[in-house]
Amino acid sequence: MARHGDQSRQALLDAAEELFATQGIDSVSNRRIAEFAGQANHSAVAYHFGGRDDLIRAIFDRHEQPVRGRRAELAARLPADPEVTDHLRCLVVPVTDHLATLPAPTWWARLIRQLRTTPSTATLTSDIITSDPVAAELVDSLLGKLGDLPPNVLAGRTALLGRMIIDVCAEYEAKVHAGTEQPQWTALGHFLTDACAGMLTAPVTHPDQTGFA
Repeated sequence: MARHGDQSRQALLDAAEELFATQGIDSVSNRRIAEFAGQANHSAVAYHFGGRDDLIRAIFDRHEQPVRGRRAELAARLPADPEVTDHLRCLVVPVTDHLATLPAPTWWARLIRQLRTTPSTATLTSDIITSDPVAAELVDSLLGKLGDLPPNVLAGRTALLGRMIIDVCAEYEAKVHAGTEQPQWTALGHFLTDACAGMLTAPVTHPDQTGFA
C-alpha cells in the first residue's frame, strides 16, 4: 500500500511539473493534475500534499537537494581568495549539472520561470531558492568582491543576473525538447558563468546610470 502511495505521489509530481511548466501555474487545477497523472481520485493532490504551496515545495524538494549537494561540493573546493567567476560557477553550474541528469524531456527550468513570473508563487519561489545557506554565503562573498559598484547598479545587475540565468536555461530546455539543440548543459553552465561575470564586472560608463530591480 505504501509503495502504491509513493508511486501515486511521484506521478502527481511529474504531472504537476509538466503542466505547470507548459501551461502556467494559475491555469492548472488540482483536478487537472490528478487526471493527467492517471489518478481516478480528483482530490489526490489535496490528499498527498495538502495545499498548492505544499505541492510546489514537494516539487522543489526533489530538485533542490541534488542542486544544493553539488553546490556545497563545488564551494568546498574554492580557492582561499576566490574570484567573481569562481563564486558564480558555484551558483550556476549546479543548476545546469542537475538539468543534465534529468530524463528527457525536462521541465524544471521552464517551471522555475513560470513560478518566478507568476505573482501567486513568486514570493514562495524566491523564499525557497534563497533558503540555501551555501548559496547565501556565496552571494555575500560575491557582493564583497563588487563593492566598487554603486549600490543601485549592483542591485540592478544582480536582479538581472537571476532572471538571465533562468530565462536562458528555460529557452535552452525548450529548444532541447523541440530537437533544435543538442543537450550540452555543462557547456551552457560555463557559458552562463562567464557571461554573468562579464555583466557584473563591467564598468559603469555613465554617472547617472540607474539600476533595474
